[in-house]
Amino acid sequence: MPTPDPRGAALRSDYGELVREIRQRGLLHPRPVFYIQLGALALAALAVLVLLLFLLRDSWWALLLTPAFGVASAQIAFLSHDAAHRQIVRSRRLTTALCLTLGNLLNGLSYGWWTAKHDAHHAHPNDLDSDPDVAAGVFVFDADQAYQRRGGPAWMTRHQAALFFPLLTLEGFNLRAEGIRALLRPGIAHRWAEGLLLLCHLALYLTLVVSALTWLQAIVFVVIHQAVLGVYLGSSFAPSHKGMPVPTAKEAHDPLLRQVLCSRNIRGGPLVDLALGGLNLQIEHHLFPNMPRPNLRLAQPVVRQHCQERGIPYAETTLLTSYRLALGHLHQVGLAAPGPSTPRKKATP
Repeated sequence: MPTPDPRGAALRSDYGELVREIRQRGLLHPRPVFYIQLGALALAALAVLVLLLFLLRDSWWALLLTPAFGVASAQIAFLSHDAAHRQIVRSRRLTTALCLTLGNLLNGLSYGWWTAKHDAHHAHPNDLDSDPDVAAGVFVFDADQAYQRRGGPAWMTRHQAALFFPLLTLEGFNLRAEGIRALLRPGIAHRWAEGLLLLCHLALYLTLVVSALTWLQAIVFVVIHQAVLGVYLGSSFAPSHKGMPVPTAKEAHDPLLRQVLCSRNIRGGPLVDLALGGLNLQIEHHLFPNMPRPNLRLAQPVVRQHCQERGIPYAETTLLTSYRLALGHLHQVGLAAPGPSTPRKKATP
């Protein structure tokens, strides 16, 4: 019998045994037909929205289409995410072409920057030193990080739970800015191609809005579109890890424990799978990043049973509860941020 660790997770996770069973079931094979159909639907929806925008030319009623544009952009981002994980095709060249088209050209997001950041997250989920998604920034996810804040950042940290969703409205702009900053530095493959495609995206995007709308309407359109995109993407990624534990050194070295213990699944059926781009099955996705999205639900009972038989916690909850847990964690961490009158801790000699 494996000896449980203090959290109740078995030290022997038998990850290799799980991988063999998943492979035997054929769940790691790409599903190009599924993605061709899904991509066709997303692009058709985007084309219809563009057509409607021109039919409502120079009308404020056209702005009612803006949230739908945000949803379409998020769905294309989910496709780019899956392509980057080689869920659509295994070929490196085709994967790069897909991601540059879906990410850079259609969404204005740098594929190279996002891949480097996302790979680091997958390799070290919830690791405060290595996972860029929990690095101290606008939000902090650890009490020690919060205690180091002073002035305006400390105020924001104390109120970060309340500010979470409002600040997500800026995430669409932030993602673009981070990608551009990364491309201005050497080190990203296809750097010049990415930059050119980002410029093409900007030119096409601005041409679309100023051709179909007045300048004032175009500005409102861009602000709402990017706000909806930011909230949608942030609301889709946040439930998966926020509020989950930081892995211990022993857990971080186990390929199954570091993924399962730091991830949370969201209950729901096919509509939830579509709405969250498969990110609702985060445990299975983290264990098998190149598993096609439709196969995640087929793998779920296998992974759940494997964990239950070994006493490994398998976190699963509703979407609303996941937000409550994530916001509760942000609030608890924020309490550690010092107020204006809190003295700075003396350095240890």
